[in-house]
Amino acid sequence: MSTIAVSKSERAYAAIKQSITEGTYGPGYRLVLGQIAKELDVSVVPVREAIRRLEAEGLVTFTTNVGAQVVAVDAREYQFTMETLSLVEGMATAMAAPHVSADDLALARKINEEMRACLNNFDPTRFTELNHEFHAVFFEHCSNLHILDLVHRGWNRLATIRESSFGYIPGRAQESVEEHDNLVNLIGSGADALTIEMAARAHRLATLNAYLDSKNTSPSTRSS
Repeated sequence: MSTIAVSKSERAYAAIKQSITEGTYGPGYRLVLGQIAKELDVSVVPVREAIRRLEAEGLVTFTTNVGAQVVAVDAREYQFTMETLSLVEGMATAMAAPHVSADDLALARKINEEMRACLNNFDPTRFTELNHEFHAVFFEHCSNLHILDLVHRGWNRLATIRESSFGYIPGRAQESVEEHDNLVNLIGSGADALTIEMAARAHRLATLNAYLDSKNTSPSTRSS
């Protein structure tokens, strides 16, 4: 019986998270447990468990007398998330570098070439998906699970933004691909940890600053 319950909870979690990521449940959307349970053909219990997990990940917030809602993300929230992610992902990438294999480097280059191909007929959503895959090739090798958890939380937080930031700053995509080339080369050549960390951090902040500039918001202060 417990196996079935876990299966239903996992199914509810995956379905709700996908709806949030794809924008079906946009920022501020109220998550009515009974309605979702009916749509998924499950009881309210696994839906409640799924929403608790999503709340812990920062994708959902619970307010008294209102209930569960998809977290509303504004430009300032995006800025804070990206600034934090630049720090933890930069460190995770640097710590992971010694454990990156030749196959990993080949995979990263392959993904980046797919991103480069996307530039001709730009699809910001697909570009963002590939961008996540590219960085995950490296940061998933980080041995510090606490730092890795913070990286995952940052990416999950970004997923609550309905539209890709590259949709606002398509010109940034070309620069991003070139910076990916540089990051692959640094890791492949055995560059020191600080150089890799600062390159990964600057790469993340460059996207943030381009986005904030497009929104006429004061750019983030770089720590480099």
